[in-house]
Amino acid sequence: MSTYAFRAIDVAGTPSRGELEAESKSQVTDQLRQRGLIVLDVSEKREAMRLDGFLDRFQKTSMRDLAVFSRQFATLIGSGMPMLRSLYTLEDQTEDDKITAAIVDLHKDVEAGSSVADAMERNPMIFDPLYRSMVRAGEGSGRLEQALDMVAVQLEKLDALRRQVRSAMMYPMLVFTFAIIVMAIVVAFIVPVFTGIFEDLARDSGGSADLPLMTQITVAVSDALTGAWFIILPVIGGLIFAFVQWKKTERGRRQWDAMKLRLPAKIGDVVQKVAIARWSRVFAGTVSAGVPILQAIKIAGETSGNAIVADAMEDVYNSVRQGGTIAAPLGRSAVFPTMVTHMVSVGEETGQLEQMLDKIADFYEAEVDAKIKALTSLIEPLMIIFVGVVVGFIVISMYLPIFSLYDKIR
Repeated sequence: MSTYAFRAIDVAGTPSRGELEAESKSQVTDQLRQRGLIVLDVSEKREAMRLDGFLDRFQKTSMRDLAVFSRQFATLIGSGMPMLRSLYTLEDQTEDDKITAAIVDLHKDVEAGSSVADAMERNPMIFDPLYRSMVRAGEGSGRLEQALDMVAVQLEKLDALRRQVRSAMMYPMLVFTFAIIVMAIVVAFIVPVFTGIFEDLARDSGGSADLPLMTQITVAVSDALTGAWFIILPVIGGLIFAFVQWKKTERGRRQWDAMKLRLPAKIGDVVQKVAIARWSRVFAGTVSAGVPILQAIKIAGETSGNAIVADAMEDVYNSVRQGGTIAAPLGRSAVFPTMVTHMVSVGEETGQLEQMLDKIADFYEAEVDAKIKALTSLIEPLMIIFVGVVVGFIVISMYLPIFSLYDKIR
């Protein structure tokens, strides 16, 4: 049997798409007609497409594209368009292939009688727990349009925060990588030429071939790169692979997240503020959407991007489940500053938790912006100094033997 993709409409003109397994196209057409559908197109899905699906697993869906989809979905529903027709329209105008495939699944499940939130469970890589919970709350309260708008706002702000951090670190990383590549080329290809010249000069002058310490260090590094690269490269690759695998483990992730919070040069401070900004933004969004408070606490911890924050939210979850407050366990955590604890406490006492969390998110997003700019202005001169020291060391180490041989010849 083969899998066939079809397009059809019912007697009311509502479009329908999906897939069926059958022996031939005619069997698919017969099945659709029995369901009262008018067939528009039937095509066989090729096996070669499976490779594309496999490769797509390694590509992440853009938050910006998902936010655009959410806004379009909310607009179509708000205009009074039926759910199935809204999904059909989104299939045609969504540019991201993975989101389009997820919409096709949504369309089929909703057409079969499933709720939108339940249908999204089939694509957890596209619709994360935050997305599904807010949609479920919107469906339950009859405010799906508002819930999708809130999701879009949350995704846009989280995407802006991520882009802000990436753009700030992109230039220093590019400069550092380029400098390392250039220095490796110099040490691997240019230094050996100088080494041969030194040996020839020493032999012609009848002097010794002893080189200064700085030159010996540079030559040793050059010999290692040129003579043992087949050992060095696999070792470096193995270390990187081991680090990635260690970071994927539960213990490794917690240790790495704890280390990031303690990084020097204010880097740990930036990591902490990014995690708090993300946590408070997600927490505010879930509370605003009507997600139950215990579920909102769990989602905020899971999507914070830091295992230490997630651990703190586990304590908050246990406290609230036993009738306690949110602020008390936050105050016992070293991750959350005193200001956050007091603002959350005031929000709980006045019934304005959502507004307080939004204020916390706005404050820390502004703090992240200022800290990143200060950190970038600090990193750039440090990188220039580092590159200058290394290049200067290589240049001096190459000239020292020349001066030494010249003195002997004279």
